[in-house]
Amino acid sequence: MNGDVLVRLRQALPTLRPAEARIATVVLDDPPGVVGATITELAARAGTSQATVVRFCRAVGYAGYPEFRIDLAQATSRRAVELERSGIAEGEINRTDTATDVVSKIAFHEARTIEETARMLDLDALEHAVEAVASAPRVDVYGAGSSGLTAQDLGQKLTRIGIACFAPVDLHGQLQSAALLGEGCVAVAVSHTGTTMETVQALTLARDAGATTVAVTNFPASPLAELADVVLATTARETQFRSGAMSSRIAQLAVVDFLFVRVAQRRYDRTTAALKATYEAVRPHRLTNGSRAAR
Repeated sequence: MNGDVLVRLRQALPTLRPAEARIATVVLDDPPGVVGATITELAARAGTSQATVVRFCRAVGYAGYPEFRIDLAQATSRRAVELERSGIAEGEINRTDTATDVVSKIAFHEARTIEETARMLDLDALEHAVEAVASAPRVDVYGAGSSGLTAQDLGQKLTRIGIACFAPVDLHGQLQSAALLGEGCVAVAVSHTGTTMETVQALTLARDAGATTVAVTNFPASPLAELADVVLATTARETQFRSGAMSSRIAQLAVVDFLFVRVAQRRYDRTTAALKATYEAVRPHRLTNGSRAAR
């Protein structure tokens, strides 16, 4: 199967039944241990039955436990190589880590998040979103909390190359803006979990108004993703000291950059002219070396 089994497990976790979710949690908590476990041992560790383990494997796309364990072994082996290449003994931050350890581990996780997101991204979906945004008379971008910062980033980028883009910070403003969209417009909603109520509501209004809807989320089976015409999935992973809000940011920003650069390519001449014009507009507001020296 395509993609990393651990990535797919994290994305599928919210959609699994309780017993299946317990199995997924055991696997995610200790992949090497599960690789060496029989189906009976895994069932015991998860407090469930062998039949449930088989159902779990099928729910995440495998014919049975042997096929699942082979993919898990390959993913675990790749992770060990990545850790060794980065000079890190293990990925989690612990209480005895030095500043060097913390910096190295965070850098490892963020680089890996970008690599996994790029590897797993549906490029056909990306191109669909790019085509819609590049030709849209207006684009709305929605997000709350940390995802709101990503929405602001995309809004600023698109505005700078001459695309009429609205990225309201106020959540009620997002709902109002969404209600005013129409055919040909695009609404991009950003949410790590895909369950943020206001973001889901804004995308619902945009869809009902006739806009093309795009979701940037870590969970392709989430309520937000179900509303979207196009889903751009991230593969951020939480660790002990990096909650979803922290781990999602780097993956979301990577997807935003993929989208923006492809849109900029489609509008190459207009993009070049717009970037030059906006640069010249703010250039007088930058301090020169002489100004700094005078201070």
